[in-house]
Amino acid sequence: MTRVGAHAPVLPLLAVVVLLALPLGPGGDGGAGPADLVSALVVLYCAVRLVRDRRRPLSRTAAVVLGLPVLGIAVAAMGAVSPGEGLTGLGRYVQVFVLVPAAVLLLVRDRADFRLLAWSFVGLAVWQGAVGVHQYATGTGASYQGRPVRAVGTFGAQDVMGMATVVSLGLVCAVGLALGAGPVRQRIIGLACALVLLPPLALSFSRGAWIATAVTVTAQLLLSGLRRALAAGAVVAAVSVIVVGGLGFGTAMLQERISSITQVADAPDQSVTDRYTMWAAATGMWGEHPVTGVGLKGFPEHRDSHASLALSAGSDTEGAGAAFRKQPLLSPHNMYLLILSEQGLLGLLALAGSWLALLLCVVRALWRTRRSGAPGLDCGLVACGLLVWQLTDFAYADIGGPSTVLTAMCFGLAAWWGLTTTHTRPRPDEGGAGSDARALAKGAPAR
Repeated sequence: MTRVGAHAPVLPLLAVVVLLALPLGPGGDGGAGPADLVSALVVLYCAVRLVRDRRRPLSRTAAVVLGLPVLGIAVAAMGAVSPGEGLTGLGRYVQVFVLVPAAVLLLVRDRADFRLLAWSFVGLAVWQGAVGVHQYATGTGASYQGRPVRAVGTFGAQDVMGMATVVSLGLVCAVGLALGAGPVRQRIIGLACALVLLPPLALSFSRGAWIATAVTVTAQLLLSGLRRALAAGAVVAAVSVIVVGGLGFGTAMLQERISSITQVADAPDQSVTDRYTMWAAATGMWGEHPVTGVGLKGFPEHRDSHASLALSAGSDTEGAGAAFRKQPLLSPHNMYLLILSEQGLLGLLALAGSWLALLLCVVRALWRTRRSGAPGLDCGLVACGLLVWQLTDFAYADIGGPSTVLTAMCFGLAAWWGLTTTHTRPRPDEGGAGSDARALAKGAPAR
């Protein structure tokens, strides 16, 4: 009970992660789920704690970095097609990029809390990955090239990116925990979890998740030190070859999917054609409304007037317990272009400026930790990895679906590492969660 009590403030955040492990049921629309409702309650819980403890909510830097996106979002909400759409879009953006990240920053008190959340990401990824591998092995997954073999976990065929996102983020956390200077047991378990998560990531057939994960892991390896990067890279490369070679008939499917990443001009598949067509449509919308965009939730309304005839009617989804369905293409599948088209240059500068500032703060804090030899390198690698993964994946995806709440938590964990200073102070020992709680009780800085 003592250890549970020491982590009490972050238990609501753990509840958000746990809810993402529950099946959504076949035929779900891929929208907001129970985890989003709980995340709203977490924000309320955080506000109550602040009022009760009479604490200063955020530092000036944190308030500016996290609050900057509100400017562009509010202006774009006023330009929405209808007041209802504007309020809905405003609530979603503020939830994902402002309120939930701020709540995570305020509720995470020390590195022990941070590691607990990181391990919860890993646990969720292992569970969803296990479900996905079972779907592939038994032919009960989502349809891919006419076969029900695509691993989607509990998210269903209407949210094929859900499991890929969860598994990727869990793998990034596992790599960060393995590369840090923590206990040997933590590093071994982290490495084992990272290797275990490679097969389900491969079987998700998500090119965007593959690219973002490869970029992120490479960055984590380089940030951890050149010698460690070479050794770990060799292990991952060897295991990847073994994993891919052991997938049977899936090898050809994986090779075809991987090769399609570079087929942007020579006979691209329909999904690639649709994506580039929607990117062109988003650019066209921005060209007509360069400053403030077409308004929140405005992309579907203006899509047909800007898209070429190469755009298909929608993507075909079925399998994983759901019947065939034509899923409409309602976003450009590129977060930067979605912001540019709906919020204009003002919104993009506000959001991207906030993310860039946060990235600089995270990398600076990680560099200081490495240079001083202070504990917490694993937390820094996890925070940096989560942020780099999100910013890379945004080039191939945008927010939407139940897994979006994890995006908000990723920004919150990165904000805690980059916008607080307690974790950069060297301590003579790591001591565990109990020592952190005692330090806080005595008024000493948390580790």
